Amino acid sequence: MIARQIARFLGPAVVAASGLGASTLVGSILPPAAAQCPDVQVVFARGTDEPPGLGPTGQAFVDSLRPRVGAKSFDVYPVNYPATHEWGTGLDGIRDAGAHVVSMTKQCPATQMVLGGYSQGAAIMGFVTSPTVPDGIDPATVPKPMDPEVANHVSSVVLFGMPNARAMNFLGEPPVVIGPLYQAKTIKVCAPEDPICSDGLNFAAHETYDGAMIDKGVAFAASHLGAGPAGPAAVVAAPGGGFGG
Repeated sequence: MIARQIARFLGPAVVAASGLGASTLVGSILPPAAAQCPDVQVVFARGTDEPPGLGPTGQAFVDSLRPRVGAKSFDVYPVNYPATHEWGTGLDGIRDAGAHVVSMTKQCPATQMVLGGYSQGAAIMGFVTSPTVPDGIDPATVPKPMDPEVANHVSSVVLFGMPNARAMNFLGEPPVVIGPLYQAKTIKVCAPEDPICSDGLNFAAHETYDGAMIDKGVAFAASHLGAGPAGPAAVVAAPGGGFGG
């Protein structure tokens, strides 16, 4: 029963009620002729069972962050991966997100990237920042960690409902370790009593990443969008969440 509950709440049921397709999720943010190299780009990985695109949490995040960037050009990249209950497919997300981030640093070195994700997507983005392959994992079977220089192009990392070590252990996956170069600019937004990212036992809490929860992530990301590729270094605490690896 617990296994089914964890699997279910890593992929929220609220998606079906939203009525949003992939084109709607992305189209509301990207202008018809998006700049080749935007000033700011959000790279977001959706949660389990959410349709291709940003997912409801990702959409709410970019909708709220967009007005906070002022006159800067703004773009989004939805991570392309299956987002199924088979967590092995998360490697596709790590591979796609990592490849995109590395490509952006080369093609658009002045772009400030905001990395984000919800639930399984948050774990994927956390792994993307990791400097080493987790213990017990064959390096030949997973994407190579990004070069340290890439961190200079990431202004912040915003993770909503990221599975903690307890949840990852239950799922048979290694814990997520945020890379040292990203720790000071990472926020883990965790809803009170969400058992996926805290010691709580309210599984319904994993479906509450909207409103105030989104605002915490947006405020953090906006505070790190300053002059230069990496933005200013600052750490803002969020009740119910935490920072670092």
